[in-house]
Amino acid sequence: MLLYGPHMLDAPGGRSDFRVMLEIRQLSKSFGSLRAVDNVDLVVERRAALGIVGPNGAGKSTLFNLITGDLRPDAGTVRLDHRDITAATPYERSRAGIARTYQVPQPFENLTVFENLLVGAVYAQGRREHEITDFCAEILERTHLMRRADSPAGSLTLLERKRLELARALATGPKLLLLDEIAGGLTEGECQELIETIRLIHAAGTTIVWIEHIVHALLAVVGRLIVLDFGRMIAQGEPQVVMRSAEVREIYMGIEA
Repeated sequence: MLLYGPHMLDAPGGRSDFRVMLEIRQLSKSFGSLRAVDNVDLVVERRAALGIVGPNGAGKSTLFNLITGDLRPDAGTVRLDHRDITAATPYERSRAGIARTYQVPQPFENLTVFENLLVGAVYAQGRREHEITDFCAEILERTHLMRRADSPAGSLTLLERKRLELARALATGPKLLLLDEIAGGLTEGECQELIETIRLIHAAGTTIVWIEHIVHALLAVVGRLIVLDFGRMIAQGEPQVVMRSAEVREIYMGIEA
């Protein structure tokens, strides 16, 4: 098992480190007898790119749902920018700067690509439509969707739908972007295109936490990796070191690495 590094500790005297964007302490969630998230401690520094891996059922998406407020924890706390948001609603967390994508893209299929972004921007930023038009257009350029701006979202290819899922999250103006298996189902070429887009988003200053089964895509972007298994964090550290761990290799036997 890989041990917690010094960056996981509080600043001297117990004060929170100003570099910390997200802080999770002793977070737990059960569904009946199933312990989906089990006393997880996690600190994500500002402007970091953190990867999360683990087998199906490890608790990865449940952890995201606890961060976004779609689920309430049984125990533990979630802090964003040192503010306790454990009891905050998903709407309040979105306004505070948390955005996410979903494994299966969930656009408003009867709206155009551009209208999908406007909905996210108005909802999360509380601004009028005419105030965020240029902002949404810029995101379409960054995610290579400008040529499809007036197309119904339901007409997009899988790669375009993945890009739209990412664009809709960016339209909320997030400080913290949660990516949930966004590379799944793509060809190798499409995956490389998506990687480059995510790299640019991270380079522009957005803090990223990325769940992914396509491990080579993850390793191309993240600077730190954690492994969940049966709701527990079993390893974390430098990505290549984590993936060489015997315990992690056993968990990932048969999964692309």
